[in-house]
Amino acid sequence: MRKRSKKYKPKPICTNPVGYVLEGMTLLAKHSPHVINLKIKIHTSLANLTRGKACRADMDRLISALNVSEALYRLGFGADYDAELRQGLDALYAVCSRGAATDKYILKADEMKALNDAIDLHDAQLEVVTVKDMEKAVMLVEAEMKAKKAKVIKK
Repeated sequence: MRKRSKKYKPKPICTNPVGYVLEGMTLLAKHSPHVINLKIKIHTSLANLTRGKACRADMDRLISALNVSEALYRLGFGADYDAELRQGLDALYAVCSRGAATDKYILKADEMKALNDAIDLHDAQLEVVTVKDMEKAVMLVEAEMKAKKAKVIKK
């Protein structure tokens, strides 16, 4: 027998709406321990990739970082750096598609430069966005994934 789904789904309730609004207006950089941990993880993944020791988790971190960077670009942060972002995304796609079957991710020189520039853009975006902007960017990425508009890397 097929299980029937619930008809009633309660809506989430914000217990502190004023705090939520005020928190959304603060810069993400003010939450320095979390931002620093995020940057360390991303730069460690990039260092592993340049050394040829990257695993799938490292690549997933870099993909997530550049997806958020692209979403922030669409929201108006870093609009002058379209070429650097496109080159970084293309380089990451090329590296992932080459290494997907073997789990060995090897960079070429031009891809390394493009990825370094794209991660530098991501770091700069993290310094100027607010918490609300980051939430919008994450929701934009999730909507694209749900709508299956993202490029898929095949093994």
